[in-house]
Amino acid sequence: MAPSSPPSAALRASSRKRTASAKAAPDQEPSAATKRPRKGAASSSAKKKTADPKAKALKAPRKKKEVAAAEEKLSEDEVCAEEPDEEELELGEEDESAASGEQGQATARRRVAQPTRERNLAAGDKEPEFVGEPFPADEARSKWSQRYQRAAPRRPDEEPELKARCHYRSANVDGTVYALGDDVYVKAAENEADYIGRITEFFEGTDRHCYFACRWFFRPEDTVISTAKFVDDHTHDPKRVFLSEETNDNVLDCIIKKVKIIHVDPNMDPEGKAQLVADSEAELYYDMSYAVAYSTFANIPSDTNENSGISSDADLEAGTPPVRTAALLDLYSGCGGMSTGLCLGAALAGLKLETRWAVDLNSFACKSLKYNHPGTEVRNEKAEEFLALLKEWAILCDTYVHVNNSESDSPIEDEEEDDEPLAKDEFVVEKLLEICYGGSGRGKGIYFKVQWKGYGPEEDTWEPIGNLSDCQLKIKEFVQEGHKRKILPLPGDVDVICGGPPCQGISGFNRFRNRKEPLKDEKNQQMVTFMDIVSYLKPKFVLMENVVDILKFADGYLGRYALSRLVALNYQARLGMMVAGCYGLPQFRMRVFLWGALPDMVLPKYPLPTYDVVVRGIVPNAFSQSVVAYDETQKPTLKKALLLGDAISDLPEVDNYQLHEVMEYGTKPKTEFQRYIRLGRKDMLDHSFGDNTCPEEGKLLDHQPLRLNQDDYDRVQQIPVKKGANFRDLPGIKVGANNIVEWDPEVPRVYLKSGKPLVPDYAMSFIKGRSLKPFGRLWWDETVSTVVTRAEPHNQIILHPNQARVLSVRENARLQGFPDYYRMNGPIKEKYIQVGNAVAVPVARALGYSLGQAYQGEMESTGPLFTLPASFTNVGQTEELARASSVGIPVGEVVEQ
Repeated sequence: MAPSSPPSAALRASSRKRTASAKAAPDQEPSAATKRPRKGAASSSAKKKTADPKAKALKAPRKKKEVAAAEEKLSEDEVCAEEPDEEELELGEEDESAASGEQGQATARRRVAQPTRERNLAAGDKEPEFVGEPFPADEARSKWSQRYQRAAPRRPDEEPELKARCHYRSANVDGTVYALGDDVYVKAAENEADYIGRITEFFEGTDRHCYFACRWFFRPEDTVISTAKFVDDHTHDPKRVFLSEETNDNVLDCIIKKVKIIHVDPNMDPEGKAQLVADSEAELYYDMSYAVAYSTFANIPSDTNENSGISSDADLEAGTPPVRTAALLDLYSGCGGMSTGLCLGAALAGLKLETRWAVDLNSFACKSLKYNHPGTEVRNEKAEEFLALLKEWAILCDTYVHVNNSESDSPIEDEEEDDEPLAKDEFVVEKLLEICYGGSGRGKGIYFKVQWKGYGPEEDTWEPIGNLSDCQLKIKEFVQEGHKRKILPLPGDVDVICGGPPCQGISGFNRFRNRKEPLKDEKNQQMVTFMDIVSYLKPKFVLMENVVDILKFADGYLGRYALSRLVALNYQARLGMMVAGCYGLPQFRMRVFLWGALPDMVLPKYPLPTYDVVVRGIVPNAFSQSVVAYDETQKPTLKKALLLGDAISDLPEVDNYQLHEVMEYGTKPKTEFQRYIRLGRKDMLDHSFGDNTCPEEGKLLDHQPLRLNQDDYDRVQQIPVKKGANFRDLPGIKVGANNIVEWDPEVPRVYLKSGKPLVPDYAMSFIKGRSLKPFGRLWWDETVSTVVTRAEPHNQIILHPNQARVLSVRENARLQGFPDYYRMNGPIKEKYIQVGNAVAVPVARALGYSLGQAYQGEMESTGPLFTLPASFTNVGQTEELARASSVGIPVGEVVEQ
């Protein structure tokens, strides 16, 4: 049907849409082309009720009618299930059995060279020998002083250090003379490829044998990325090797022959490298170094681009250099924990990092991120659809933005006004509102969200670009405006990509895990998609986060793949494992963080811990040197580890069912952590709202627990208020041999009002009766292992220390380090999911500081680690609070200031 009013005379004929055969997208209301719009129909967005941002907490008890009315609206997403489901129970089983996780094989084994052959002196074979006179004694002792010192005490597992009588400049092996600095092949064990090394010493040992010392080169397959060779989405140049700092001593007879290896600029494109190697007739080339520690692939120190962002003396003399800005894309963003932390940390380093774009499949998480970062273009779609859209968007920009305006034969021309009356199946396009690529049941290809002339927003529909062939001007207007606003990034627009691609294929829930080829499991494909987006957009920096299982499952296949892909894309790369508690949280939570940096940028380092938390847990052998921690011999000054009381003791008491999303605090902060976490956006250096102030600033948000069903609430009320309390403290249970629970035959089984048992059977059988987790109560002086995405008490310790409820959303958010001003969107269960899936904000904040330093070329110390400044944890606090912090409140002590 045609609209009730004729089209405006100002509209061109080209803005009409002829849709006799068009069909509405499956997930939308039928389009205007197929159904007459219903006048006065309410839009879907108008039907949803949102909380009044100015709402105040009620100090008086709620009226019974209000509670009853609210209870009627509760869905299953707002209330705890009656019993644990299969996933919930398996989660506990998986956590309990983590200690028996898979172990990777060590790749840092010592290289042991082999003699080339047994010599037949009678047949004329000559022993290898040094050539010429030895170095003068004083020169040799100056160059290689360690060789001439008395042997130091060593551990039983350490090999003895060879000592020298004298050093030489060259040696003769099988008629070939080798000099210091020559690159050579060195004999390896049988069935192994020959080693490649650079000769650094020739010396006669105190045992009168002839030796050479070698600095090793590594082929890609010799490094931690070895298993990634089975992946078919990228390859490594067989002529590329990596120079390491690893050296060892070998007998002179292990040398096979010389090899020509040249150094090439890491910034050179692949074609240029190949041409340079061909012109030089080199067999191999190297452009980066490799170190087993933190699986580091990096520029050789002298290779770093001098113009990588370091401020010049002239800039410094002129005053404070201008603040640099950088654009961030947050993939698999969730509610924005990782990007929020990165931006906060970068600001401390003088870099204004802005989250320009974010992508996630969870609609509630997207709404949370958009609310807290109103200037971010947040896209609720699959990452692979986002990548397809980026490629199509580049084509549209080439067509409608980057065309030569001087061309007379431009394909888009204004048409004469067409005052013909609209046919029955014709409608006028008022404006194009949004763009996407397929998704939500639509087919592949570009779709535009169309606003129809004469109709309200409830009648907007998604239409394929093919149905808009007569609307070229409207498409042009949308693309040009979108390009100007950068609603989507083009290659070169993104400075930093961060994200945590989900790898559900390695989860214990997946009983059919593909151990041989994990990337053939669709549930692990997001790792590939993440790297595909990096490959397409080519950001300056990459930061990927993931669970430690990517380094455990299938010998760390997925972790190796991620490293391998970055290196194949010519990125510097570095991998480390960080513990959240080490950066100011009462939560352990170890995660993997993988840095990537283009060759002309400084590769960021990992910030050393600021809190005294003991790193525990199983670490795969191949990545044992990747845990971010101080060496055992170091004695740093660290703050005491935070405990639960430090984080949540100031929050007001709430009931099992708490209706309001916005409350008053009611008390002042009691610890340094609480004072910090309550800071406003400006004090946190969070510029997401610009100069505006969020209307809820200073209020307590999301202090709502998942409402327990009546049976669980009755059980929780009987859990004693004491440290270590759990279901074992309920009547009718005793603990038998091997700490296994069993029924007490002398105590009749107790039942609830509903007729169900006080102690459910699943609690008795959980982890074969050994678990302490069901209905477990946390305590003030404890740390949480890991904040999870579910708040049910059936299989985890999540009860409040002295209240009959589980920890609230805000309490979990504090354990993750979210500032109190950060608000979550969606049903209660969805809020827990967003908080539990997020990267701990203080960890991301520490990494953001490293990123800010590296972006500006200010990472001065060598090595993969650096120390955060002493003021890092006090940023934004007033002088008075800083003085109070320096007094040193004992950890866990709750005092009124």
